[in-house]
Amino acid sequence: MIDTTTDRARGSRRRWAVLAVCSAGLFLVGLDTTIVNAALPSIARDLHTGVRGIAWIVDAYTLVMASLLISAGAIADRVGRRRVFRIGLVLFAASSALCALAPTVGVLLAARIAQGAGAAMLSPVALAIVVGVFTDPAQRARAIGVWAAVFGVAMAAGPVVGGALVQTLGWRGVFWVNLPVIAVVLALTALVVPESKAARARRLDGPGQALLVIVVGGSVGVLLEGPHLGWTSPVVLAGSAAVGAAVVAFVKLEARRPEPLIDPGLFRRAPFTAAVLSAVAMFVALSATLLATTLYLQDARGMTPTAAGAVMLPLALPAIVCAPLSGALVGRTGARRPLLLAGGFTALGGVSLFVAVDGHRPLRTLLVALLAVGIGFGFANPPITTTTVSGLPADRAGVAGGITSTARQFGAALGIAVAGGFLTGTAPTELAQAARPGWVVVAGCGLLVMVAAWFAPSEGGPRDRARRIR
Repeated sequence: MIDTTTDRARGSRRRWAVLAVCSAGLFLVGLDTTIVNAALPSIARDLHTGVRGIAWIVDAYTLVMASLLISAGAIADRVGRRRVFRIGLVLFAASSALCALAPTVGVLLAARIAQGAGAAMLSPVALAIVVGVFTDPAQRARAIGVWAAVFGVAMAAGPVVGGALVQTLGWRGVFWVNLPVIAVVLALTALVVPESKAARARRLDGPGQALLVIVVGGSVGVLLEGPHLGWTSPVVLAGSAAVGAAVVAFVKLEARRPEPLIDPGLFRRAPFTAAVLSAVAMFVALSATLLATTLYLQDARGMTPTAAGAVMLPLALPAIVCAPLSGALVGRTGARRPLLLAGGFTALGGVSLFVAVDGHRPLRTLLVALLAVGIGFGFANPPITTTTVSGLPADRAGVAGGITSTARQFGAALGIAVAGGFLTGTAPTELAQAARPGWVVVAGCGLLVMVAAWFAPSEGGPRDRARRIR
């Protein structure tokens, strides 16, 4: 009995150690999605580019990651999850070093593309590893909550950490910081993380992957380039037509394939669809807020990166507090209430930002507005991730997680494109006024999440209690 108890304790410690290592890799992915925002004004000055150029610096990373996440998960299922996780870490480290050394915008964009490819090997693979080692449903739910919370905290903390690094080491420091962390994670992966594969690996969907790249990259590219080239220009109209055709072709192709890249059957589950839409909306809101607020603080109000990062703290700190609280709330009442809170606070934050971002208003109004968005984002990730994989067998959880991760990164890229479109060509003195449509978008995203929340599972509502009684 003692030996059995001891073995169980050791197994539990090992599982949580695996979660810690996978979460560390995921933290890097989330951090690099937003940490660059703090460095954008410095990059623009050093490499002589404008809002359009720095928007592409952010989206080059998120677009590639969003496009390759699901295929990376399928490859990991086939050749080994730990192997792909380690390859992703090495590629992420090498591309981070190239970003730090980049002499031109072109080199930086190429390095960010490689960095996004490395990140795509980390996020869905980490989730598949975690789902594989946590076989008990209750422990798995808690582990997924931690996993989702880490990603949310990393994204929200990026501007704060980035501001401090830019102020002390320059903008290249936001890339150099990845290297020592990756070295530690690589060593721990070899010691702690077991190798695993899917019992039956899915086939790779090359045509579906190519069409997904066109859909994701094309839609964001049109939004980024439309304000510059003109919405009725031949290039933008052709790009829009190509995206529309790719969407139709993708839907038809995936419906016919026995093992599609994105399983259309998952979207017949209303909670899953609601979670994916919520993921897109929340990350549109967060990314648009980060880009517009960073440029406003540093360019319009003349703040240093460190000072701007300090102002952004109300956006980051609630994620640390609210994400674990949201995970616990999901376990007790289901995902609906946390999603309602996420959407409500995000909508409130968007309305508050519309009022607060004005050069004549005191900063405390902006701090309150950012706090509302931060609380909303803090409550969002655990219910989104839990809803996505709940009720699915382990071999489909990785696919579902990959779709949600794709939705997050697609939302992040869209948010940058939307905010960049509003701000392109704007003088610093006009940034506050130019950002106003962006805050309407943020508020709208919050309202969309509130609507989607009613399709999420709830275990504490009157209808659910009545159903259990019957």
